[in-house]
Amino acid sequence: MTRTRCPITLFLMLSSLHWLGSSLASNPLGLLISVASKDEVLAINSKDAPITNLSKRPVLQPKETLPLQSTYTIKNQGKVCARSTLGVEFEVTENKKKYYFNMNPSSTRTTGFCGKQKTVFSLEFDGGNLQFTFIKEGDLSYVKTIRGLLQPAPTCKNCQNKTYVGVMDHEKLFKAKNGLSFQCNSETKLILADYFRVKLVPLQIQAFGLVSGEFGKEVECWEDYNKRMIPIILGAVAVAICLIAILTYVLVRERRGRGYEQL
Repeated sequence: MTRTRCPITLFLMLSSLHWLGSSLASNPLGLLISVASKDEVLAINSKDAPITNLSKRPVLQPKETLPLQSTYTIKNQGKVCARSTLGVEFEVTENKKKYYFNMNPSSTRTTGFCGKQKTVFSLEFDGGNLQFTFIKEGDLSYVKTIRGLLQPAPTCKNCQNKTYVGVMDHEKLFKAKNGLSFQCNSETKLILADYFRVKLVPLQIQAFGLVSGEFGKEVECWEDYNKRMIPIILGAVAVAICLIAILTYVLVRERRGRGYEQL
């Protein structure tokens, strides 16, 4: 009887581990989204050329540092209708070299508008901006378009003035059900162009269904989910290996005991 039970126990344990790995590999949110209409896309394109004051241009740095985090809001009829907490770092590539600029919360202002189906949330400063366009479809909201612009001071005395512009369009980023906020403590890197990228760290954002102007319950990003679950998976695997070793030891010991009884 013991010989039959041990292989069955091992089989059940291995099957359970396989099921656990398959469950963790799937998307925990399982959200369904659809494509925005043509009229909405045209409305988004109406703010292609933001007005900036070049008297205080951003100064690019050769090394990156952690950007300062702050909370930004826009209001509709005196009530907060969109809210974001994040730190923003711009990254540009010039002559195969990377340069960085961190957005300063003290000199950043928010503009935009809130609608029933679309919200435009823009963070603006002298020499650049970062704009998010939210779309609401049914019980789901997401960021469809992200636009960035940076007009920094030249990196050297003889260098020319340059403007870096980029856009991510027709995307479905930072998805969350209405009334919930999207949160990601891991680094979020957005490729707006081959030479122009934006890093958001950390990030919490919401544009629809804010109650009393506060964030709703957080929807965890995939990167944070992986970081949280990997230790659990490794722990489960370690426990399984220990159990297998113990069962193997017991099985071998039992066989040896029966051999002594026969003698």
